[in-house]
Amino acid sequence: MNTPKPSKLTQSPAWKALQAHQAEIAQVQMRELFARDPGRAREFSLEAGALLLDYSKQRVTGTTLALLADLARQADVEGWRTRMFAGEHINVSEDRAVLHVALRSAQKVFPAGGDVMPLVRKAKQDLRAFSDAVRRGRLLGHSGKPMRTVINIGIGGSDLGPRMLTQALWRHADAPQAVHFVANADPDDLARVLTQAEPETTLFIVASKTFTTVETLGNAHLARAWLVRALGSEQAVKQHFTAVTTNLAAAADFGIAGERCFPLWDWVGGRYSVWSSVGLPLAIAIGMERFEALLAGARAMDEHFLTAPLAANMPVLLALLGIWYANFFGAEAHAVLPYAEALRELPAYLQQLEMESNGKGVDRDGQAVDYATVPVVWGAPGTNSQHAFHQMLHQGTHLVPCDFLVPVASTGMAAENALAQGAALMAGKEVAQPQRRFDGNRPSSTIMFKHIDPHTMGQLLALYEHKVFVQGIIWNINSFDQWGVELGKEIARTLATQPAGGGAIPGLDASTNALLARLRDWRT
Repeated sequence: MNTPKPSKLTQSPAWKALQAHQAEIAQVQMRELFARDPGRAREFSLEAGALLLDYSKQRVTGTTLALLADLARQADVEGWRTRMFAGEHINVSEDRAVLHVALRSAQKVFPAGGDVMPLVRKAKQDLRAFSDAVRRGRLLGHSGKPMRTVINIGIGGSDLGPRMLTQALWRHADAPQAVHFVANADPDDLARVLTQAEPETTLFIVASKTFTTVETLGNAHLARAWLVRALGSEQAVKQHFTAVTTNLAAAADFGIAGERCFPLWDWVGGRYSVWSSVGLPLAIAIGMERFEALLAGARAMDEHFLTAPLAANMPVLLALLGIWYANFFGAEAHAVLPYAEALRELPAYLQQLEMESNGKGVDRDGQAVDYATVPVVWGAPGTNSQHAFHQMLHQGTHLVPCDFLVPVASTGMAAENALAQGAALMAGKEVAQPQRRFDGNRPSSTIMFKHIDPHTMGQLLALYEHKVFVQGIIWNINSFDQWGVELGKEIARTLATQPAGGGAIPGLDASTNALLARLRDWRT
């Protein structure tokens, strides 16, 4: 691979100033910073809505934050922010607007994108009517019985968001229906869920913008066959299936009536779509009033992001701290550690949001970057994670900045454990025996909130969405396409369509051809 040419970013004054500053601060211990400044915890914390961000356990000073803010201004983060909220086509590779913020907006017109709000309001009305009908037992199946099980079939953004939020908000779920999610192309995923369902009382939601997603359609056809076999009628599909899609023709070919199809638009990316009709299973689980509270929470964070100055802007601060470690300390990973079992799916959701958005090696101008972009995002719920990989966080050779997510209402000492882990990572422990020594100086942020409720979750997810946006702007990459997802899928389709005994596939490497041959042998 050719060495990338020096970029405008790495040659810029703001970048060089940060490099020089990092050399000065690299060996400074955070415990010394706390010792010198009794007010550090207050100075390096921020509240926005229901969220408290404490970033005092970061390897930063006031000078660091000022220089990082200069980097954001140099990239014109504020200008790009205005362009996104105006509906300009900032998704340059696909020539699309980026308007997931419109899904939770009270604004009537997005100047550059036209008035999309009538579409949004109509979709919400339809979502409310359908979800209410399911919840109240008015939506009847082929044999006249109300639905008692809802199975969402999707993958990626059509699965991770509603799955995560349905789990997170389980205390707020009051529907008589059980809501399940199926994503994996392995038929076992669907088979396991179907053991908990009765055909006469099961509603399937097929979520695929194009209605061509291979994994989703594969599972949808298996579910269709199961239903038709059990109920003895192709007509049953119309009563038991609905879709979230733009491809009405393909949905109709499947057997789903047009009035059972909910819209998506090209200005909403998949990983930003939980606010849309993709949230239908969530709306069924928690009810539309609580779904509206989720949207209101996101809208509150949108307003904060739009109006707060850079130095007091929570998404901007998270973004800049991530850039500080990825680009100036060489950190290649970032851990998300929710100290609540209800948030166990959040790391997986954020993996897609961050790595699919900013996992790019080419900038908006088509040039290879000469700097790191998004680190590997990973994590698991505490306290489970303490007994799995925290050893590496404390004493390992890799620098892994952490986000601790701490709901105050959690019990069983979960919140106290989160605070303790942050303190231990920062301060370390000096003992004579090397194996028991903790060097400390491991950075973390703590995001604390009172409850896991719809409004708070809306704020939290919008916080990370805007963090991703800011980082993409500074890195000069397009956060809203995902071309890297496609190549493997294309090859998989080629492999799947080859007849048994068809021999080697021309143009395919010898290793994959050999593995394919062995796969065919073992299947016969």
